[in-house]
Amino acid sequence: MTIESRRSITVPGDLGWNLAMVLRGYQRQLEIAVEGLPGGVRCYQVLSTVIHRDLPSQQAIGAHLAIDRTVLTYLLDGMVDAGLVERIPDPTDRRARKIRATPEGVSVLTRYETRVAAVEASILSGMHDDDAHRLAELLGALATSVHRADPTASPCEAAESFAS
Repeated sequence: MTIESRRSITVPGDLGWNLAMVLRGYQRQLEIAVEGLPGGVRCYQVLSTVIHRDLPSQQAIGAHLAIDRTVLTYLLDGMVDAGLVERIPDPTDRRARKIRATPEGVSVLTRYETRVAAVEASILSGMHDDDAHRLAELLGALATSVHRADPTASPCEAAESFAS
């Protein structure tokens, strides 16, 4: 068996190694791209979720991103202080708070999305455009399936365990 033919064989464990390598490279570039946001990558994820997903409450945001509610509270405090989001009472449940982006938050996210898009383009630059698009679709489907099976799993914890 030649080295080339061995490379085409999928070995159990390759998926984890492949995902870890991509994640590690992505994380390093992403941390640089979101520099300046209070809370870094998590702030970007929360702001993006608030703007693009319009979830009904702070609790729903935490569940969607698998961020502990205490951690999310502190993160949102920093985002409120930075003028990126505001907490507004839920008209149907006085105990709940809806998180809404401020105009400044929308503007900031637009700028950072350009940076994040450049990171993603860089990570995918070794692939043909059709393959990169298909990979993004497949990973989205896989992530949704995994999240559905274990909705409390934290992607942050997984990333930290690969970095160790």
